[in-house]
Parts: sequence; structure tokens; C-alpha cells
Amino acid sequence: MKIVVALGGNALLKRGEPMTELVQRRNIRIAAVALVKLVHAGHTLVVTHGNGPQVGQIALQAAAGPIDGNYPLDMLGAESQGLIGYLLEQELRNLLPRDAMVATVLSQVLVSAGDAAFLHPTKPIGPIYEEAEAKALARSNGWVCAPDGAHWRRVVASPDPLEILQMPVIALLNERGVLVICAGGGGIPVIRNAAGKLEGIEAVIDKDMTSELLARTLDADMLLLLTDVDAVYLNYGTPDARPVSRMGPDPELPDGAFDAGSMGPKVEAATRFALATGKDARIGRIEDATDIVLDKLGTSIQAADIGTEFRNRRATPGLSAPLRT
Repeated sequence: MKIVVALGGNALLKRGEPMTELVQRRNIRIAAVALVKLVHAGHTLVVTHGNGPQVGQIALQAAAGPIDGNYPLDMLGAESQGLIGYLLEQELRNLLPRDAMVATVLSQVLVSAGDAAFLHPTKPIGPIYEEAEAKALARSNGWVCAPDGAHWRRVVASPDPLEILQMPVIALLNERGVLVICAGGGGIPVIRNAAGKLEGIEAVIDKDMTSELLARTLDADMLLLLTDVDAVYLNYGTPDARPVSRMGPDPELPDGAFDAGSMGPKVEAATRFALATGKDARIGRIEDATDIVLDKLGTSIQAADIGTEFRNRRATPGLSAPLRT
């Protein structure tokens, strides 16, 4: 099958871990092992990834330097694409045969300057803070900060992706058998100005939404959204948590059942793909990728109106915090 695989930001950094080179390399090696298993199973992959922790950290580094080095988020997003793409491509090359073709494509994604998301920032980036520290940083830096589980994080605008500008190149490479890494962090957000020219804009696009657009445009057989939790959970992080095995496009669940900064976009992106294509989207843990594709683990989002079915499994111990996208 042709599968678009979206790796959550936790592919490089799990909650509470230091953002060091060694930690990020170790985590991305785990993701690369899971991807190579899919390749060995005969699947063709196009890989995307999140960048929330990394782009936030790069923004902090830029702000701590000279004032003329405090670059906007679109440029920082480009930096994070290069960083993560380099690490992921290197680990894949180390695991695949030497003649395997792997390429990272720096990807710009068109958004609308009039998107309502610019008025209501929701996308968490950067490290976690205690409430008092977050509010102080918001005042001093002009940020918007919001609760993220038991902590707080900076949030930025996350407009809907309209077009992946490098799509013809990505499709060509995919047709030639290249394992493509692209649309990192949801893509570099750009708009067309009044003169019709491209320019960057301050935002971080949700990588699950861009991955859905990518999968649909590529006519992929499956959209696979991988994270650090083994399934979509109802009542996640509570004693009543229930893992979902299958879910239709209109599940009878309460409003706000899935957190807007974490699992919510995954479920929405998976539902969009299933409804638009009639094919399955799957959500689950990175290490379980092969079994998720085989429908043995994880959550399957289907176009059919099947209601909601649950697995007889409990939430993974120690993962009660919301997801990082």
C-alpha cells in the first residue's frame, strides 16, 4: 500500500525529556525502526512529522540572541524542517539498504491570511511552563499562552492548509520509489500577497491536517497518524479511559471529547481523509505501526457509519498527559 505516515512531535521529544541531541536521536531512531518495518512489509511510504517542541525551542534561542536574529515563525519552521528531516533521513539511511532512495523536501504550504485561526491561537509550541511563568512570558514577549494538561505552553495560530506547493515534486519522487520526508511541522506557512507573490506568515500549521491533504492529493491507500499513545481514548487520563478500536465519521461522543491541542486534530484529520476517500485512517503508537496497519492495534477511523467500538485495553501506564502534536 501507499501510506502517508505522520509522526507526532514526540517522535523526537517526549513530554518532560530534555531537548538534547542524544535524546532526540534516540527517539527518532525508534521511529525509524518502525518505518523500516513497514518498508520491509512491502509498503511505499511518504513521511511527515511534527515540530512543536523544536520550533518553540528554536524561537526561544532566536529571541535570546541579537534583535535582528529574532526570525518569524515561518523561517523558524523552515529551520525545524531541516533539522528533523536531517535526523530522520540519516537514521532511515542507516537502517535501509545502501541503494535505498530517501529524500527530504523542504515544503511550503499555502494558507489564507483571512483564516479565523489567526484570531484564536490554539497550536501549542515549545516547552511546558508553570502557570505563573507562562503568564509572565506572555506579558514580556507578547505571546498567547494556554493550559496544556497540568502545565502551560505558548500557543500560536494554526490555519488550515490549502495547497502543498512542492506537491508535484513529492509525487514525482514517490512514483520513482523514493521514500520522501516532507511537510514537516505542517509545512512552512505562506500566503499570496496582493500582488500574487508568496510570502511567509506567522503560524504553525497542524501537521495532521497537512498530512491529510497530502494523503488525499497523493491518492494514498491509508493515512497513518503515529504518536505515543496506543489508541484514541475516550476519557483519556482518567480511571474511566476507554481505547477506541473503530470509529465512524460521526461518533456519538460528547463535545470536547478529544483535546483541541492534541488528539482532536488527529481525529479530525483522520475523519476528513476517510470521508473524502472512503479509505481508512489509523491512529496509534509509533512502535505499533505494523500492527496498526494490520488492524491489530490502534484506532481505525472509517467512512462507514459504524458508531464507536472499544478495545479491551487500558491506557498505557504513565501516559496520562495530553499528546504533543
